[in-house]
Amino acid sequence: MSIIRLDKLLKSPSSSRLEEIIQRARRHQDLTELIKSSLDKDLAEAVVSVSVQKDELVVVASSSAWAARLRFEADSLLRAARAQIADVARCQVRVARQGPGD
Repeated sequence: MSIIRLDKLLKSPSSSRLEEIIQRARRHQDLTELIKSSLDKDLAEAVVSVSVQKDELVVVASSSAWAARLRFEADSLLRAARAQIADVARCQVRVARQGPGD
């Protein structure tokens, strides 16, 4: 197995795919932080992640109780998201999957 220096790997043509993945992750993180900043502290801490799928804002909550509270905030979540993404039409709140032992 040959060893490739990291700087050469990152400069290779395949690094454009890596850069695309990094940019997508940053946009995802920025959107999650934007939505969290529009909520009060307790509710913001219940947000696991936020993404956009087609024209739908998808907010993932840490529990069903927090998801219910977030659903009441759907209009304000959409307003906050539209500051960054103009074509968001709906908001869906989901509950994060719990792994074994959670």
